[in-house]
Amino acid sequence: MVIILFRILFFLLFITLIDWYSYQAFKTLFPSQIWIKLVFWTFSIIVYLFVAFGFLTFSRGEISPNFGRMVSLLVLSMIPKLIILGFLFGEDILRFLVGIFQSLAGTREGDFLPERRKFVSQTALALAAIPFLGIFHGVLIGKYRYRVVKHILEFDDLPKEFDGFTITQISDIHSGSFDDKKKVEYGVELINQQASDIILFTGDLVNNQSREMEPWIDTFKKLKAPMGKYSILGNHDYGDYMAWPNQAAKAANLNRLLEIQEELGFKLLRNENVQLQKPALSGVEGEEASIDLIGVENWGKGFAQYGDLAKAAANLSGHSFKILLSHDPSHFDEEVKSFSQFIHLTLSGHTHGMQFGIEIPGLIKWSPVSLRYPKWAGLYEELGRYLHVNRGFGFLAFPGRVGIWPEITVLELKKK
Repeated sequence: MVIILFRILFFLLFITLIDWYSYQAFKTLFPSQIWIKLVFWTFSIIVYLFVAFGFLTFSRGEISPNFGRMVSLLVLSMIPKLIILGFLFGEDILRFLVGIFQSLAGTREGDFLPERRKFVSQTALALAAIPFLGIFHGVLIGKYRYRVVKHILEFDDLPKEFDGFTITQISDIHSGSFDDKKKVEYGVELINQQASDIILFTGDLVNNQSREMEPWIDTFKKLKAPMGKYSILGNHDYGDYMAWPNQAAKAANLNRLLEIQEELGFKLLRNENVQLQKPALSGVEGEEASIDLIGVENWGKGFAQYGDLAKAAANLSGHSFKILLSHDPSHFDEEVKSFSQFIHLTLSGHTHGMQFGIEIPGLIKWSPVSLRYPKWAGLYEELGRYLHVNRGFGFLAFPGRVGIWPEITVLELKKK
């Protein structure tokens, strides 16, 4: 209890410090504008009251738009204030050092601390406005700003019948977070417009409960691919992150999710494999070329490890061309790249690119999630094996995307 009270006290002191410094910036720039100060404090108080209400009423297993709004307001309020805190706190350290130096030198006149400089407050507020506007855009527009990312991958041992074979990968739908049916339908239509040979979904259909997907079944049933649709489970699909009344209820939730996968037309791979076949170019009747598609249950470093790669790849030829669906990209470094059988291409998701970051092709690619996952978005190659990490179709917790847009991936396989 003492530790909890200490943490609460520390949090309140930290919040007070952030707001006090942020207020100093407004006070310095607008010393006589009372209404600006009133707007600042009114906005801050409303945010904290809403966040307190959200935490008191929050239940992880429930589908509540209030939680998303709470997170939005908190992020929208705190990140700009943290930038202001950094500038003004740094200025105060400098003011303190200058005051000491002038006092020791005998040149100090007036107050010990020099006055706060208007330029510093202007700079702090200007820079704080950038993430504020970015977050605002991310919540209103960015979360449905679907983009199509295309890659061409060349392989020496790709069967010639699959030269030009196209894959559309989607991941992390998180249907319980959706709040705009038309935007989601547009995303589904954009997937179909790619006209790929196959659609592969790499997990996290829901946030916690299978019922989250019920309103979206008809929408995602519209996905079409001539060689089928295949999927795996992600860490959120098992219902591990909420308290169930009993194990039977949790099992029933998962069973319903499996039924929904079937209703959507997906072939769910649970530590198993299938062969994708095409008629052989030789023209001999009955001869077919194939590639192996392997799907494992969730396996993540620091997360549940239901996946069994050895079981999933059992009885496969060591010389066949293999594609693996594995939700968590940490599986690639931990097991896949050193697996006894050569896996040419692994498709993952899970990270969402943290829904926040900066990506300028050829210049910068960064997200806070890179501190946890070295392979967090895009295409990677190691030891002749490829990994692609999809940035996710949906969103989770924070109902927005800033700089990391929802992704539909198209991979074209070519024979060298």
